Amino acid sequence: MVRASGCVLWRRSSSGGVELALVFRPKWSDWSWPKGKLKKGETARAAAVREVREETGHTCRLGPALPSAHYVDNTGRNKEVTYWAAESTGGAFVPGDEVSELLWLSPDRARERLTYERDRDLIPPTLAAIDADERGEA
Repeated sequence: MVRASGCVLWRRSSSGGVELALVFRPKWSDWSWPKGKLKKGETARAAAVREVREETGHTCRLGPALPSAHYVDNTGRNKEVTYWAAESTGGAFVPGDEVSELLWLSPDRARERLTYERDRDLIPPTLAAIDADERGEA
């Protein structure tokens, strides 16, 4: 089992709505959430924060845990990805070999752009977590 961590990274738009960060991975030609494998001895939380920083150039504040994804990856390995809702606390994207593009999109536009259904499934719990956090219920 390959263990990985990631985040649904979000920020407030200038109009007050929520924008979600999607990354494009040219190796797999897909749009997804920032995520990656845990390093030896690394916690899932630390890996999620590291992957956001490496893939998006942003720092973040981890919020509530989201449902984990379980699937067979592109190389045929069983994979489990632990996710968190995470608010961007700043940064700037720089394209690289692993991630060549970053888009900030509304939840509806993100749902249309994401490659995998398992990623789309994380949008409703992310929005619920943001709402709960803003009401002080998180």
